[in-house]
Amino acid sequence: MKTSLDPRHIYRKRMVRELFAESFTHQKYLERNGGKILKLLPKIDKVIKKSATAWPIDKINRIDLAILRFAVFEMTEKSAPKKVIIDEAVEIAKEYGSENSSSFINGVLGTIYKEKE
Repeated sequence: MKTSLDPRHIYRKRMVRELFAESFTHQKYLERNGGKILKLLPKIDKVIKKSATAWPIDKINRIDLAILRFAVFEMTEKSAPKKVIIDEAVEIAKEYGSENSSSFINGVLGTIYKEKE
């Protein structure tokens, strides 16, 4: 069972924080996948735009966008089962986002999941 001390959960939270910080100003030091995610941002953002048609990328809350970007990256890398990635993203949204963030994240990632299956 997942706990807040799970190293994978801690890593995901750290990556989301880095992507969030990057949305304000360039970060000199990123985690191992940070640079890879930044290089893939056009592709990742295209997936998000396709699934969140009512929300232009520049209108999405920055923390929600960071969570989505990392989750989409993980889904494309197949680093974990997609349902686990979605669950983790929703949990992080509950911790860092607004009261509607978890629903929004779940909806967007659920749409992506259905399209990929």
